[in-house]
Amino acid sequence: MNIDAPTKGADSPATRATSIYERLKSDILSAALEPGRKLQLRFLMEHYDAGQTPLREALNRLTTEDLVIGKEQRGFFVKPISLEELGELTKTRCWVEGLALRESMANANAAWEEALLVAHHRLERAPRSLNPDRFDSNPEWERLHRAFHAKLIDGCGSRPLIGFCEQLADRLNRYRALSSRKAFRVRKVSQEHADILKAVLGHDTEEAVRLLQRHYAQTADFIHEDLVSSDAGNMEQPAASLVPPAS
Repeated sequence: MNIDAPTKGADSPATRATSIYERLKSDILSAALEPGRKLQLRFLMEHYDAGQTPLREALNRLTTEDLVIGKEQRGFFVKPISLEELGELTKTRCWVEGLALRESMANANAAWEEALLVAHHRLERAPRSLNPDRFDSNPEWERLHRAFHAKLIDGCGSRPLIGFCEQLADRLNRYRALSSRKAFRVRKVSQEHADILKAVLGHDTEEAVRLLQRHYAQTADFIHEDLVSSDAGNMEQPAASLVPPAS
């Protein structure tokens, strides 16, 4: 076997298209491409060093994920933020992750609890901000934060349920990205995570689910207040109410 031979498909059109899709999605979720922004093909081709065909494929794929909207004769836009959507997504996430956490705890074993402890320990050691004097989001903290929440539910025994939870987390992440700077010095997120972990390891299912749902509802409440006070120009009409009390 020739070990120097290039891997088949390593730089194929499909691989490049996937890479462009992932970069676009990441920039939308982090709000680097802000809500409501028109996605002009010329700009995207230059910024991502990509051709028109793979870009259109990526944009169409993101449209199916409800992160991009296409308007006839006007092109593609990053989907605007909406307080109504924020409420619906948060309520649904509370429901489905509450169910997934219940199942994970019902299936709990020593290996899962140990992995959860490790995930929490790594998250605790990572600084939330890269700059101690002003908020500068730490990508490593974001990755470890996602890993901790994923570990809470990965023992539920349902890949479709986990996949749906991941989609909800993605769609809510861009709302978090818009308000993280203000929330940085206000919320005690680290303590919220520690409390959830304590309830899980104490096998108190009701308390663990309650704390997880409250954690998400508090995030939504903070984002709601921040967006309303800032009167964001790229925000759709707000809903009358946001998230019902978690139960």
